[in-house]
Amino acid sequence: VKRIVKVAFFSTGDELRPVGSELGPGQIYDSNRYSIQGLLSRGNIEWIDLGVIEDDKEAIRQAFKTASESADMVLTSGGVSVGDADYTKQILDEEGQITFWKLAIKPGKPFAFGHLGDAVFCGLPGNPVSSMVTFYKLVWPLLNKMQGLPQTKPVTLTATLKGEIRKAPGRVEYQRAILSYNAQGDAEVAVTGGQGSGMLTSMTLANCFIILAQDCDGLSDGSHVTVEPFNSVLC
Repeated sequence: VKRIVKVAFFSTGDELRPVGSELGPGQIYDSNRYSIQGLLSRGNIEWIDLGVIEDDKEAIRQAFKTASESADMVLTSGGVSVGDADYTKQILDEEGQITFWKLAIKPGKPFAFGHLGDAVFCGLPGNPVSSMVTFYKLVWPLLNKMQGLPQTKPVTLTATLKGEIRKAPGRVEYQRAILSYNAQGDAEVAVTGGQGSGMLTSMTLANCFIILAQDCDGLSDGSHVTVEPFNSVLC
């Protein structure tokens, strides 16, 4: 028997504003907290929303302290890149332990993992799509393990690609796509459109990932590709 896992999460950034408020120059909506809350709500998770923390070292330090003392996992969004005001990784290095930072995946390269006291730390990238992809592929399996659930691999299948995909070798890519079946019952898949890491619609329109290997340099129309339906991850 295990108790319910507690997750404390917050976003960082002076540019973030609540959804529905009027934006000023250089400001954006804080969409990530809503996405994270929605994803956490699909599991048997107790979550604590600590809101938006300004780009201030001491404010982030205090947020880390509060989160790590009240939860089993501390989950942040933003601040793990290489900007002058990206303090999350710096404070984590001072107050906790960084196990790894940066992965050869796209989107989601600036993902950080470590520990804060007795809590596990996962630092999601700030871009909305990168945040959701790294949650799907990295955070959710970890939460399942923390809950004592069986460790299973996501279901994948082979589908025929409709259209072309451009890709540079070097990172595994998770392209957002729509899986369907033709009149003959064969699986077909097409990307949702633009795949920029700031284009949240690429996730909201999709029902699967097309997984492109690290050494892949692009695919032509009609190629056979590996597809991972979303509902095989969060079930």
